[in-house]
This record gives sequence, C-alpha cells and structure tokens, in this order.
Amino acid sequence: MNYKDFKKQLEEIKLLPKKPTLLLHSCCGPCSSYVLTFLNDYFDITILYYNPNIYPKEEFEKRLATQKEIIAKLKFNDDVLTVEYNYNEYASAVKGYENLGEFSKRCYECYKFRIIKCSEIATREKFDYYTTTLSISPYKNSDWINEIGYATEKGSKYLYSNFKKEEGYKKSIALSKEYGLYRQDYCGCPYSYKEHLERIKVKNC
Repeated sequence: MNYKDFKKQLEEIKLLPKKPTLLLHSCCGPCSSYVLTFLNDYFDITILYYNPNIYPKEEFEKRLATQKEIIAKLKFNDDVLTVEYNYNEYASAVKGYENLGEFSKRCYECYKFRIIKCSEIATREKFDYYTTTLSISPYKNSDWINEIGYATEKGSKYLYSNFKKEEGYKKSIALSKEYGLYRQDYCGCPYSYKEHLERIKVKNC
C-alpha cells in the first residue's frame, strides 16, 4: 500500500456506520498531536504508550504526562493504555546493535519490538486496527515501519503509517507550540541521549 491508497482506505472507512477501533502506539505527545487530529474522524482511538526505550525513566514519565496533556487539551475522549516501564525490554531488543548509529539495525529493532507489542495487545483486546505514530518523524524510516507493521498482523489489521506526509511533522510542531507542550530534544534511547548531552557540551564551550 502507498499513501494514495491509504487516503482512499480512509474515505471508505468514513462511510462505515460505526467508527472502527484503533490501537495507536504513540512515541510521545507532540508526535501524536497531529496523528490524533488526522485520524480522530475515522477511528475510535486508544493510545498505547509503550516506550521502554526512553532513557532515563524520568524522561519516560515526563513524556507520558505530556501524552495525557495533549489528549485533554484536544478535548478527545481517547484512552491511554500504559505498559509499565521496563528498560530491560529495550536492551534485549537491541542487544548486539548498541554501537550502531541512527538509521541502523538498532533503530529497526527498536521499531520492531514496540510494534509487535502493539499488535499483540490489539489482537488480544480485539481492536479492528493498530498502527504507530513513529512514521511522523523525518528521522524514522516509514518503509521499515510499514514492513514490520504488516508482518506483525495477527487478528487485528495493521493501518498503513506515513504521517510525515502532507507536512505532518511541521503540523505536529505547530500544535506543540499552540498547546504549550514539552517537546523533547532527543529521540529517547540512551544513545540519542548521549548525543544530546554531547551537543549541549559543544554548544556551551
């Protein structure tokens, strides 16, 4: 499927007598802001906040709070399903790839274990569809995300994801500013956190 086919699918969904249910894996509140406004007319959405890759735990909690904040400010009735923080799940998923950089196999595995969890929960809880906000970022590989998404289909259907289209990323930044959201300076994992600290160090020299 491509983005054109996806938009056609949404128009077909809009004609249904009842909104299908969607489990939306969200990496953070700011990224979800545009995705929620985009999909809310088509689906009955539940947010899945499952991100044990985020480091440190305090950052995980801060992003979770921002996730709940944007839903409240958008005045949506979307629920937030949270999986307890367990950094070891991320460490196991990327074992052997720790020293690889951005856009590497390490990132692929990071997408993969979170999308797998989303698929498992969606199937168990009988959601019609599942997908992820990850593709809104220009730093995330949408082809990888969709490859993983379709490969993890069990009972629920995977919804194509390329939310950076139609300036989705820019719109998420605008929404973040409009609603005064905390917007993080790094992807989330300890490796991107280290790079973030190094940038600050250079800047302050």
